Amino acid sequence: MKENRQDTRSHILSVGRGLTARWGYSGVGLSELLKEAGVPKGSFYHYFPSKEAYGCALLTEFVTEYRDKLSATLAHPTLDARSRFLAYFAEWHRKQISAVPEDRCLVVRLSAEVADLSVDMSTILQSGVNEIIAALADTLRQGIAEGSIAALDNPEAMAELIYHQWLGASLVASISHEDAPFKAAMRATQALIPPP
Repeated sequence: MKENRQDTRSHILSVGRGLTARWGYSGVGLSELLKEAGVPKGSFYHYFPSKEAYGCALLTEFVTEYRDKLSATLAHPTLDARSRFLAYFAEWHRKQISAVPEDRCLVVRLSAEVADLSVDMSTILQSGVNEIIAALADTLRQGIAEGSIAALDNPEAMAELIYHQWLGASLVASISHEDAPFKAAMRATQALIPPP
């Protein structure tokens, strides 16, 4: 019974992820979510005490999944650290221009929206961003140590700067419906972390 309950909860989150990627958090009503998931309306509260709790669960699941994928990219066994760092952002570019909304990053999609809606949801997103920046900074330090990246005064600050640059590029690309902002961000990133 517990497994069935977990399957239903996971199914609601999976369907909700797709809808939220397309329409945003506020754009997805509970009725629409439950209809799309094929779950009776009254049963939603067996799984989530509120829509905000559902939103928190959705973001927690996304951040966990993203962290696992990030680890795989930044820990690629056959690439040097600089190549891994650049590959992470090449993958960001690829996903953000994907025709499949679910491929795109929910941090980019929801950060401005949830900042005004929920402190708890904002905290989950901020925690995820902090983890990403820490992993990027670790990769920069590895590159400096192995000699694939020139010395940097402050790898943490550089990782944060580059991450914020890519968030901005994602927003501008959303407005312009072009991928030129990502290409510019990649050129800037390559210049900011030159080889020795």
